[in-house]
Amino acid sequence: MCLLIIFIFFIPLLSCELGSQTKLTVGNKVIAPNGFERSATLVNGVFPGPLISAELTDTSMFTSTSVHWHGIYQNGTSYANGTSSVTQCPIAQNHSYLHSFSAQNQAGTFWYHSHYSIQYASCDGLRGPLVIYDPDDPRAYMYDVDDAPYHAEATILRYIIGNVTDSVLVDGLGRYAGGPMFDLAVISVEQGKRYHLRLVSTSCDSNFQFSIDGYSLTVIEVDGQLTEPLVVDQLQIYASQRYSVVLVADQRTDNYWIPNLPNTANASFKGGTTSAILRYKDASQADPTTINTTSTNPLLETNLHALINPGAPGIPEYGAADINLNLQVSAVDGNFYINNVSLAAPTVPVLLQILSGAQDLTQLMPNESVIIFEANKVVELTLSTTSLGGPGLQDNPFYLIINYDMVLADAT
Repeated sequence: MCLLIIFIFFIPLLSCELGSQTKLTVGNKVIAPNGFERSATLVNGVFPGPLISAELTDTSMFTSTSVHWHGIYQNGTSYANGTSSVTQCPIAQNHSYLHSFSAQNQAGTFWYHSHYSIQYASCDGLRGPLVIYDPDDPRAYMYDVDDAPYHAEATILRYIIGNVTDSVLVDGLGRYAGGPMFDLAVISVEQGKRYHLRLVSTSCDSNFQFSIDGYSLTVIEVDGQLTEPLVVDQLQIYASQRYSVVLVADQRTDNYWIPNLPNTANASFKGGTTSAILRYKDASQADPTTINTTSTNPLLETNLHALINPGAPGIPEYGAADINLNLQVSAVDGNFYINNVSLAAPTVPVLLQILSGAQDLTQLMPNESVIIFEANKVVELTLSTTSLGGPGLQDNPFYLIINYDMVLADAT
């Protein structure tokens, strides 16, 4: 069991140390990670946010916020999940909120981000990695170095700024077409060592084709779940997905491109605009000259298999649960639909409805967006999509609120 106590403050910036108690401070700051200046919402004044907010003064941006701990089950602690107006009120300027929860039987790569209004969708910067280490990691024999995402030398984080992809950032660094030749993120490696790289897509929309020129990668974890080792030479990573891969530094001492091609029009690797650099110890500090070749062994998600089968309640057969729920997700003109019904935002926040006396979920507005399950039933949920971006529907654009005998839980 891992007990996490997170303090979210809206006071002047404070230092942050990883531990059982961590202070995160959210505030506004003008940054230019790719040479283009813009105001952003940062955690502890840095971008990307520190591993695990602050006087918000930019009146052109929201001065309230929330922090969601992406991938944490929050069993019995849905109040700490950070979904504003659903499990908690937004954190107001000059106020604080204590997140206290247990990550029971969870280890792996996660992340945190705002869940207030468009602070996530507009990619304003409030996002960062969260890693829970397992001292008995059954895959520890496969790597020599496990650098967390706050160490640039052995981890990849992808970011895009704005609602349209202007550039790709790796560990907060990048270039844009026609812009200055800024330094790129560098993963430093030593000959012969094996590296555990944690890939976190904090993208607002785009998905990426991730690879390292001339290398194969062994997938060992997906979204916080250990998998049987799977060797690939490219991974397509959608918004909010996380992968752990093992890289063996067995090539000649040199610099190698790490391309992250987004699924946007006219995207390219020219000038390192969508890339980072893998650099061997003693190699020159220069842009690589390696050539990105067509993938011959891309990741197929159907080839992924859990390392430890967690089992499932009920009859181990498709369609044999007590409740079989099919949700068809579609998108038309930027609006998302579930079974042809689009979410109508409630005129009163869900949490306030409950605090105001709603005793049953059938009383919540809008009621056509609420699904109610009987207690002690096995539920099989099938999700399918006809939307562009396909598998990226694992988180955002929709959430489910599940009710078990009036115990509200946010299911991510």
